[in-house]
Parts: sequence; C-alpha cells; structure tokens
Amino acid sequence: MENEDYGHFDQPRGAEDIDLAQFDDDFEHAEVEEREFETIPDGKCRVNVERVELTRAQTSGNPMLKWTLRILAPKFRGRLLWRNNVMATRENIKWLKTDLHTCGLNLDKLSELPANLEKLINVKLEITKRTRGENENVYINRRIVLEDGGDEYDAASRNALAPF
Repeated sequence: MENEDYGHFDQPRGAEDIDLAQFDDDFEHAEVEEREFETIPDGKCRVNVERVELTRAQTSGNPMLKWTLRILAPKFRGRLLWRNNVMATRENIKWLKTDLHTCGLNLDKLSELPANLEKLINVKLEITKRTRGENENVYINRRIVLEDGGDEYDAASRNALAPF
C-alpha cells in the first residue's frame, strides 16, 4: 500500500531499508504536544480486546500471548491496558487456557491458537487491574455479552461499571 503523505510503500521490510532522512523536515517543524495522563487506578473495568499477538518475552525469550485491551468505561474510555500470558510453566499454560476459555475460545491443542487468534478480537471482558510495586497486572474476570446489537462501544460504556 502506498503511503499518501510520502509516496513510499509501507510493506514490512528490515530496519536497514528505512531511510528516516525523508522525514527530517517534517520532524524539525512538528510541534511537541505535552500530554499528561492520569494513571488508571486499580479496580475492575470493562474492556474490548483490540489486538492479540504471539510474540516472545523480552527478557526470557519465552513464547507469550500479548493482549491489547481498550477500556470501555466512561472515565478512562479509549485508554489501553495490556496483559501478557508468558508460556514458561504448566501453571502459565493453565492460566492461558483459563483466559482463552473465559473469552469463549476452547482449543484441543495450544498449537491451534495461531489459527484462532482472530476469534479473540472484539471480545468484551470485565478485567481487574492490580498494581504491586512497579508491576501492573491485568486479570481477566469474565466475558461480557452485550444485549444491545447497535454500537457495542457506546452500549458498553453506558453500562460500564462505576469507575474504580
């Protein structure tokens, strides 16, 4: 696909093919927008599964399912949370299987997961966020089935849990 602003193709290539010099003028003149985000407090909230991907943990290199979750609740609507299921121990695999089951994805074999990742997209969930020290953890509580067949995003936000 051709990039409308710069006229180059955006198919994935290696980093060595990227020439950033073409952006130097725009970068020099771009204004920096100061942003301050309120920390999302611990508690329960409703989210939409925006993305799931199989990747590797940065430190251990173990396989990992990375979840990107978008908050549906009014106060923090649109903000993102992440959950990672690292696959290193039997206990990790048990938690992953439980999360997949909660999302309605029941697999006979974990090797079937890559072919079924799309089924997790747009699943609505109630999650709990907890912070211990510097670590933030997200736990999947239950799947939410919306009664309103219209705009799921708005319907979910109207019925969202009270903010934390």
